[in-house]
Amino acid sequence: MSRIALLLALLLGASLVQAEIKTSEIPYKAPDGTSLIGYYAYDDAITGKRPGVIVVHEWWGLNDYSKRRARDLAALGYSALAIDMYGDGKNTEHPADAQAFMQAALASAPAAKARFLAGLDLLKAQPQTDPDKLAAIGYCFGGKVVLDMAREGVPLAAVVSFHGVLAATSAAKPGAVKAKVLVEHGEQDTLVPMASVNTFKDEFDKAQADYRVVIQPKAKHSFSNPDADRLSHAGHGSEKGPDLGYSKVADENSWADMQALFKEVFGQ
Repeated sequence: MSRIALLLALLLGASLVQAEIKTSEIPYKAPDGTSLIGYYAYDDAITGKRPGVIVVHEWWGLNDYSKRRARDLAALGYSALAIDMYGDGKNTEHPADAQAFMQAALASAPAAKARFLAGLDLLKAQPQTDPDKLAAIGYCFGGKVVLDMAREGVPLAAVVSFHGVLAATSAAKPGAVKAKVLVEHGEQDTLVPMASVNTFKDEFDKAQADYRVVIQPKAKHSFSNPDADRLSHAGHGSEKGPDLGYSKVADENSWADMQALFKEVFGQ
């Protein structure tokens, strides 16, 4: 092979090398001994440490959607961990089961916080994670979890709630919220009505928090999840299910808002 042919072969070969998102399931435990499963994702083409982002699932549990969001974050250059707030990675598509799982997870605020912090510790322990640059995002139930962590003053640079439950387990105190907070809410969300949004704003104003609420036009609860329309009819026979709906526009716009916030706080 001539030197020119060899050079071309090397160049073509190099062009075929692409980044690969590496994923793994990592077992861990809550302080009370509950077995949990984390879904970890990162881009192996990036060298060195990078900001870490926790993903907290919807009330359905640690399902394919929350895992996909971890991969999406990894593709953006973050070290991402979808954590398990229910135990054993369990999930469901039945609203009654989801409601029961969520209520059990929120029955004890200290236990819920401990499960979140166990996941945060797991993320910080990954060699790809910069432990000084951390954020958390959450969906539905997960939105409440990450907002409660912000209220508790957990050291996170940013917190993003997508169609999250906004009611506080314990209202934020002045000066307690350290994270920059972004709330993405659907205009037509009947599960978390605008009255809840106004109550949230009043709470965070009094807490002197750095926050932003974005109302996504014509969007229902669970607007970011492409399975929302199907899940609104799943698992309950002929009975009317939760008022959910996917919105491609709201999904893409809210994700862009998140990226802008992360660029602000992490500089990348």
